Amino acid sequence: MRAKRLRAAVAAALAVAVPTLAACGIHPATAERDPGTLVIDTANYPSTLDPGKQYDSDTYAVYRNIFDQLLRRDPRTHALVPWIATSWRQTDATTWRFAIRRGVRFSDGSPLTAADAAFSVNRILDKKFASQQFANFSMISRATADGGDLVIHTAQPAPTLLTYLTTLSVVPERYVRKVGDEKFAARPIGSGAYVFVSATAGSQVELRANPLWWHGRPSARAAVFRAVPNVASRVVDLQSRKADLATGLTPDAADQIKRDPRLAVLSTPTERIAYLAFNTIKGGPANDPRVRRAVAAAIDYRALIENLQRGYARPINSLLTPLAFGYDTKLPAAGYDPAAARRLVAEAGAKGATVVMATSPSFNPQIVQAIQADLAAVGLKVQIRSTDQPTYLKKVQDPGHDWGSIRFGRWSCSCLDADGVIYPLFHTGGIWSSYTSPSFDRLVEQARRVIDPKRRGALYDQAFQVLARDLPGLGLFQDYAIYGANARVSWTPDAQESFFLDTMKVR
Repeated sequence: MRAKRLRAAVAAALAVAVPTLAACGIHPATAERDPGTLVIDTANYPSTLDPGKQYDSDTYAVYRNIFDQLLRRDPRTHALVPWIATSWRQTDATTWRFAIRRGVRFSDGSPLTAADAAFSVNRILDKKFASQQFANFSMISRATADGGDLVIHTAQPAPTLLTYLTTLSVVPERYVRKVGDEKFAARPIGSGAYVFVSATAGSQVELRANPLWWHGRPSARAAVFRAVPNVASRVVDLQSRKADLATGLTPDAADQIKRDPRLAVLSTPTERIAYLAFNTIKGGPANDPRVRRAVAAAIDYRALIENLQRGYARPINSLLTPLAFGYDTKLPAAGYDPAAARRLVAEAGAKGATVVMATSPSFNPQIVQAIQADLAAVGLKVQIRSTDQPTYLKKVQDPGHDWGSIRFGRWSCSCLDADGVIYPLFHTGGIWSSYTSPSFDRLVEQARRVIDPKRRGALYDQAFQVLARDLPGLGLFQDYAIYGANARVSWTPDAQESFFLDTMKVR
């Protein structure tokens, strides 16, 4: 199947000033630059630079370099390692203390304190703030500062607390309160390896190395993230050396890059899943579980993995990858059975019915089109509705559930735990969820407060059985991250797709 060229202008998400390109040595016409500048092509402009809001991959990749996280993971072993918190201990079943690193300063020179860390947590918990990360931190009842320690209180024992704190970026309380959330997102100040310089809404964000960073000077003196929605254009930018690194590439793009001896493909299996989620509330034909089962049986998973992903994917049996806690190897995978799919469509009275599939240019159009063809072969018409990523996210998170029948997505929680996948995607009332099940809710809520791994695993086994029965979503494959780079960049990507610029060496 030939991929159609998708051209989409990414909507402006931030009201920010036009940058002075000379600040990072970029010439707008020739892209000539200082050798210390790293230029990165991404599929989308970040939907925000406020780390308390969205955490889609293109947004995450930018703002995580402006801010420091409370904890990090070792990219090889996945073990938790100290970062802004130098040590931690649990003082009782629902209380944790984290010693905050001394001497860390935000880029405006103000000190980072335990109070800033507590504010960063409580801000996400404030429902008026409407953080898309609320579900990940909702086990926390409150955070406080006690001298140099951050103290986190949970409503019940919280086995996933530490893993989520690897995604917590620490923001400066004083500055946020002074300028407000909107201005903070427009001109963020953090303590990370890089300092925000400027942005052109919908086009690019410029950063420079933070001279005050506590961990030392990163290799790249500056970085420019450019939104280039078209995959072919990102490859051309690499070939012409207009870009040093490109993210979100497809297998076709990887094959093209491999043919250029000046370029390299950097890839790794990740905890990210490619998936379909069904709108079981206002999804039209998808409200019927027989139609959802028909969709599951209609998809040729092997063809997706072998013909389209071509080695950059692995089969999965659920909405989780084997890298994550809670993956049940005994759960049977969905099988390709078009005859059964046609029968289910007929039983549901849905032959010839139209299902609307929401997607965005961030996702491989070949995968979406292949699914469209598979569903057409069993009697369903698929209307693909592709919008830019910020609009796609806004629609699927709207409580009105008016986004369509099926949505294609790629999901990662950067937490290596089932809780970070199935809880936000399917728990009743969650911003990502268009499904409700009291039995599923009880199981995942209980798993959130059980410390014993065996008991937690058993609860997730049951939760996945409920999902297999009701089918509000469907795992397609374990996704690989695919990046392209020129010889200037030395970097090994990790399973969490962290994209920390300070881990890259630039020649």
